[in-house]
Amino acid sequence: MDTFFGQLCQQLINGISLGSIYALIALGYTMIYGIIKLINFAHGDIYMLGAYLGFFATTALGLSFFPAIIFAMVGAALAGIIIERVAYRPMRNAPRIAILITAIGVSFFLEYTMILFVSPQPRTFPSIFAATVYNMGPLVMNSQQLVILISAIILMTVLTYIVNKTKAGKAMRAVSFDADAARLMGIDIDRVISTTFALGSALAAAGGVLVGVYYNSIDPLMGMMPGLKAFVAAVLGGIGIIPGAMIGGIILGVVEALVSGFISSTFRDAAAFAILILILLYKPTGLLGKNVREKV
Repeated sequence: MDTFFGQLCQQLINGISLGSIYALIALGYTMIYGIIKLINFAHGDIYMLGAYLGFFATTALGLSFFPAIIFAMVGAALAGIIIERVAYRPMRNAPRIAILITAIGVSFFLEYTMILFVSPQPRTFPSIFAATVYNMGPLVMNSQQLVILISAIILMTVLTYIVNKTKAGKAMRAVSFDADAARLMGIDIDRVISTTFALGSALAAAGGVLVGVYYNSIDPLMGMMPGLKAFVAAVLGGIGIIPGAMIGGIILGVVEALVSGFISSTFRDAAAFAILILILLYKPTGLLGKNVREKV
């Protein structure tokens, strides 16, 4: 019994660490959808770009962890602004399917451009932290997991403050509620959308650097599956709802860890998409979402 309880606690720690990364990526999905109703399927590749920027910062520039993650976040934020300006803004009034196809095209462009410049071979992310293990009763946590949890909590807290307490956050909430009314009140819609892309991309980049630190390996196609799973997390929590993305990411990470630990690691991806099917069947608005009537 003690062995089972200890294994359960360990899988919960693993799941929360993984779920924190999913939550950081899912926040970008949910913020962008909340503003312009766009499912940005290139978002997982921004996460990949952030991982490579962090790799460059630590190896070529010799930066430590915190300067490296800030460097990656700034670089990814600029990339997000450019992508929105070049690929999405001209399509803003196009049919939804056209914008969706554009997002998929941007995703492939980022992946294979990165393959062209850095080769498809995985890179070993440098070990930034000593492999310290902390024993807290039945819980065993290493230094990488601790850094992931602390970083994720700090970033989510900062995002919550920006959205709820700043002028830019107020503008984002106004545009999300009614873009036309916000424009009439003098809010610069284009600036708000660019800010949203920048924030979402920065959070995804932070997730990429944390994954590099945790798994010590990155590659140009690493954003495909985590990007899809983060989308599942956003839908699970209620896409367009920031607390929902956080909760959905943690739940998804815990479920994956439990399935991997007690059933089979080969089934964990299937479990994630089974959750997507179930949530769309029984609560398509997500855990925190509410049914909203639309005028036709």
